Amino acid sequence: MRPWVPMAWAGLAGFGLGLVYFYGLWLTVRLLPKVRWPVPVLIGSFTLRTAAVLGGFFLAMDGRWERMMACLCGFILARVALFSRLRPEQPPGIPFTTDEVSS
Repeated sequence: MRPWVPMAWAGLAGFGLGLVYFYGLWLTVRLLPKVRWPVPVLIGSFTLRTAAVLGGFFLAMDGRWERMMACLCGFILARVALFSRLRPEQPPGIPFTTDEVSS
C-alpha cells in the first residue's frame, strides 16, 4: 500500500468526525430554546459528541501521530465547510467585519 493512502483515509475520517461533531453542535444549539431543561441536553450532547470524536481519532490515528494530524486537518476542514454552509444570513445594514465598522 502506498504511504499516502492511510493518511488520506485518516483525513477523510477526520472530516467525517468533524461533520458529526459540528452538525451535532448546530442541532443542539437549535434545540436548546425548545426544551424544558436545556442543561442536561447540553451536557449530554457534549459528552456524546466528544466521546465519538475522541474514539474516532483514536481509531483513525492507529498509533501514528502523522495520521492524527491528518485527522485533525480533516476535522478543521469540516468545521470551515459547515460554518460557511450553515452561517445565518446577515441582515442588511449590519456590518459583519471590523473593517466595515471602523470606516
